[in-house]
Amino acid sequence: MEFREVYCINCKKVLGRYNTKFYNEDKIGELLKTTHSNHIRNGHQVNIRKFVKD
Repeated sequence: MEFREVYCINCKKVLGRYNTKFYNEDKIGELLKTTHSNHIRNGHQVNIRKFVKD
């Protein structure tokens, strides 16, 4: 299965892992604006990266 991870570089932790089958890039962008906006407001750098789980 393929996932996209929302990763905070400053905290060095995964904020969320979302299945690419159900969450496209637009939906993940909306999640960044709503759920993970606290990290962005605090000046943290947030990356979206692919994660493959066997």
